[in-house]
Amino acid sequence: MGAPLEAQEDVPDQQDRERQEPPAVRSRARTPLIITAAAALGIVGGLAAGYTVQADRPPTPLPALAQENLAYPAKSLPGGKEPEPLSAKDDHRVRTDGDLRKLLVPKPAGAPDADASGLKDGWKDIASYALEFESPDYMFGDLADADFRRMAAVAWEPSAHREVYVRLVQYHPGPVHGAAEHAEGQQGYMDGSEDGAGNAGDALKGSGNGRYWLYPVKNTAGYLPQYRARALFHRGDVMVDIDIFDTKRISERDIRVLAERQLERL
Repeated sequence: MGAPLEAQEDVPDQQDRERQEPPAVRSRARTPLIITAAAALGIVGGLAAGYTVQADRPPTPLPALAQENLAYPAKSLPGGKEPEPLSAKDDHRVRTDGDLRKLLVPKPAGAPDADASGLKDGWKDIASYALEFESPDYMFGDLADADFRRMAAVAWEPSAHREVYVRLVQYHPGPVHGAAEHAEGQQGYMDGSEDGAGNAGDALKGSGNGRYWLYPVKNTAGYLPQYRARALFHRGDVMVDIDIFDTKRISERDIRVLAERQLERL
């Protein structure tokens, strides 16, 4: 038999239980949400107020990046003295920016000047130098493109049958290393060209890039034999080109010692 109707009515359903709960119990679950929202609003408001205050303040100056006595503190030098600037002996640029003619190896005392076309008071212009090559037009353009600056030269006759030429070819500083390109180009020509020495030459000690050559003798009917030696190297923005011509044999020592003497002056 089924349960009495009175017993069934004594069991309240879910909706009746919710209606019978006091209001405080139903609202308790929403309290944390309200507190969280208020906290978030407080943070946002605080940040906004902070930015506003900071924006109204004058900018704070930064400390200086450079300060006195950082590079050369006098107290760290012997005797408290300031450092001296580099001398021409220690600074290559100081030497080469001066009178380039003073860096030329001096000719022997009493030796007459050799016949050097275009050489005036120790200087030689770009056109006169270009005329010394097989293709002067091409050489003129090549020198100009490499930013030729100036050229100092000296030429003498140590004997009736010998002529010596020393040239210092200087270039402007820039993206093209004119002195190195000129020296290396001529060095490559010396070995492989028909008009070159036809050999690899020998390394010039102490230069890092220099070489010197002895040419094979050149015999022409009706003329004395012609001998030639040449040295090429560069240091900084200066390219050095040295020639010895003779009707008698040139020793390897002659061209090497001359090149070494010139190297020491740069």
